[in-house]
Amino acid sequence: MLKFNMGCGQHKLAGYVNVDSSPASKPDEVADLEQTPWPWADNCAEEVRFNHSLEHMGGNPKVFLAIMRELYRICAPDAQVLINVPHPRHDHFLNDPTHVRPISPETLRLFDRELNEEWARRNIANTPLGLYLGVDFKLVSYQGLLAEPYRSRFNAGDLPKAELDHAVRAYNNVFEAWKMVLRVRK
Repeated sequence: MLKFNMGCGQHKLAGYVNVDSSPASKPDEVADLEQTPWPWADNCAEEVRFNHSLEHMGGNPKVFLAIMRELYRICAPDAQVLINVPHPRHDHFLNDPTHVRPISPETLRLFDRELNEEWARRNIANTPLGLYLGVDFKLVSYQGLLAEPYRSRFNAGDLPKAELDHAVRAYNNVFEAWKMVLRVRK
């Protein structure tokens, strides 16, 4: 089984197949992940990482959906997909012109067949991408990383949860990034 570090850039990981579209980053494999099909076998991956790379891919919705389909194809049953991305309402996301797609826990839930079926039963209008694409990713954990000064205030107990919840809904630059883990169901 393989482990992939997709869109590795300059941050290569030992024990992983480090993949990037830029030969200048000297990856193990040069591959444009927006071009499908990918060159790897079905069910070959036990783990796939996208560390601040997935938000750079799939500006065209059809391309993004093809990426998710290929990701599912190469992942073995119970594989983990670890995704770290800038929060779409943080300047880190907004100021980089190569960021083409916001990624959030709500985005990734659209690829969960069990949730898709529940939404259909309850007449909820979320797009059931898991059913449409024949993929099934379960969001098993997610964590928003607080930006300063919110992180220090919250950790010191000087920022009540209700005030933090209000700030998250009302302001930019509260959360810096999302860390999310998917499990592949096959």
